[in-house]
Amino acid sequence: MLDRTPARRLAQILIEAADTAADDFDVERHLRRVSQHCAELLGALAVGVVYADGGGAVGLAVSDKGGELARDLLEAQAAEGPCLESYGTGTPVPPVLLASADALARWPDFTKRARARGVEATFAVPLRARERVLGALNVFAARSPNGNRPDGRPQEGEEDSALVLAQALADAAGVGLRNHRAYATYRDLSQQLQVALTSRIRIEQAKGILAERWRTGLDVAFEALRRHARRERLVLDVVAGMVIEGALDDATLRGEGS
Repeated sequence: MLDRTPARRLAQILIEAADTAADDFDVERHLRRVSQHCAELLGALAVGVVYADGGGAVGLAVSDKGGELARDLLEAQAAEGPCLESYGTGTPVPPVLLASADALARWPDFTKRARARGVEATFAVPLRARERVLGALNVFAARSPNGNRPDGRPQEGEEDSALVLAQALADAAGVGLRNHRAYATYRDLSQQLQVALTSRIRIEQAKGILAERWRTGLDVAFEALRRHARRERLVLDVVAGMVIEGALDDATLRGEGS
């Protein structure tokens, strides 16, 4: 299967899966596209991803192709199934024919439900960022992607190209999620630093205005700002802004008459 996949197309998909440094990034939309790419490349009935959203909740993302089927079979894996198994172990679940005794023994309820929906084979790969498992990608096929033996296991010596391709997409998606989380962290930190710097500049400017107007030291001006902020239960930066805008008279600021 890999040898029939145009290398340029695959490269573009892998780059897209890892390129996530954007303010409008949406995890579900991103993994939905990864699922759709995987379904197209493998000719699968459907592909879906179960993932941790970072806040402790579990989300689902499914391919446009066979989306209802993928969502149904992902939701059916609350207690058993290839996706749940891969998610829990952090390792791939190689292609298994659902008509095999192995599938029925491992996932009885899931297997019956999947076969009733026309799925003949399935496999899953973990979605990882370094050593951390973020989710799992599950492929649902109308036939075995590798010409499996009747017992559901791959033929000996045969390279599991479908599994390799799916894992490559999942790995790229995992890198993408890690990159976005790092980007979001540094973006938020940068914004916080900018706010702090702007606040500091306003306070220094207000101190300078008062020191010049009162012909006193900067420490005296700062103490007046701080006392007024405490009296009125205001943030120091807000009081500084009021001084700069001329919204505070000297008597009020010094607390005269209070």
